[in-house]
Amino acid sequence: MESVSQVLLVLFAVLHASSAVQSDKIRLQVNSEDGRLTVPELVTKYGYGVEEHPITTDDGYQLILHRVSRGNVRPNATVVLLMHGLLCSSADWVVIGPGNALAYLLADRGYDVWLGNARGNRYSRKHDSLNPKRTEFWRFSWHEIGLYDLPATIDYILERTQQRRLHYVGHSQGTTAFFVMTSMRPEYNEKVIEMQALAPVAFMEHMRSPLLRLMTRFLNTLNVLFNLFGIAEFLPNTPILQEVATHICPPTATTNLCMHLLFLLSGYDPNQLDPTLVPILLGHTPAGAATKQVVHFAQGVRSKRFMHYDYGKLRNLGIYGKMSPPEYNLTQISVPIVMYYGLNDLLAAPQDVHRLAVSLPNLQQLVQVNHDRFNHLDFLLANDVRPLLYEGLIERIATVDKHAVN
Repeated sequence: MESVSQVLLVLFAVLHASSAVQSDKIRLQVNSEDGRLTVPELVTKYGYGVEEHPITTDDGYQLILHRVSRGNVRPNATVVLLMHGLLCSSADWVVIGPGNALAYLLADRGYDVWLGNARGNRYSRKHDSLNPKRTEFWRFSWHEIGLYDLPATIDYILERTQQRRLHYVGHSQGTTAFFVMTSMRPEYNEKVIEMQALAPVAFMEHMRSPLLRLMTRFLNTLNVLFNLFGIAEFLPNTPILQEVATHICPPTATTNLCMHLLFLLSGYDPNQLDPTLVPILLGHTPAGAATKQVVHFAQGVRSKRFMHYDYGKLRNLGIYGKMSPPEYNLTQISVPIVMYYGLNDLLAAPQDVHRLAVSLPNLQQLVQVNHDRFNHLDFLLANDVRPLLYEGLIERIATVDKHAVN
């Protein structure tokens, strides 16, 4: 148990901060106050329009969607839904500020931009009958996010905007949940014009993060913690943790503990991370998640398969009708998909992304980001993420729209 605690403390430090060397080419339009603001406050601060939309899933979880615009949304504007990764929130898409963050760039181009929030994060901690202080609230993984959260989100947005289809952009777990949805509820393939998958995660055999590899060694212990002791929420968002991490990893330092731990988690790329982001990220990440989400990913590392949650042989027999969990049927996914990957991504390893690419029936393009050290978090935080990734992604959406029939 002592070893597990040490691992979790290390992971806490990693997931609470970021640090870097400032790029000579790009300066982010951010300041330390941004870490103390909610997403609506942050978006309003920089002169963009923002709306909060509450929705409820079929299994009772109450989620909050954020809608970002540049002034009034033009009638019949193309809708783009952005979905965050594990332990994150809608803040992912605005945290690096105007001129760089994807939500702002899309809004500047006239798109109707919606930001999702998965169950259990700081904006989606309510349920029709379950209390987040109780273990029962947290009995979900990214399987349920794909099965319930994404369909409810997409249906609400399409009804609200009176559109038939939308564009989807997901990062990391935001891609995992999408693959769950479109394989298990294939009717949703018809509701998406095209999916842009950033650092897609399905197969995890070659995941190289030393920290998460270490964590998979304690997979059985994590299961015990979840099932017997009710330790169901993983790294919740708390001001106390933010204050501690701020002292451990001061943003004025060119290198610090958080920087090195971050690189162990996602890949070494010091020139693409701005130290001024440290206090901002501490205010938004981690945003909360279920321990079961982390366990489900760890199971994928061990099994080398993209499969349903493994409850153990006896429970699997009752739930699935066989002793091992089934794999997700990727042949059911018919939506056009473009995948983007980094050579230095320790979490979405290039070998695993290539394996996923050949498993998808309608892959349109596989894009390697043109930067040798581009890592898992660079997709959201890199100083040069706009020229390296976002400009091409937005042009891809615009090109597809020219030929799409709504």
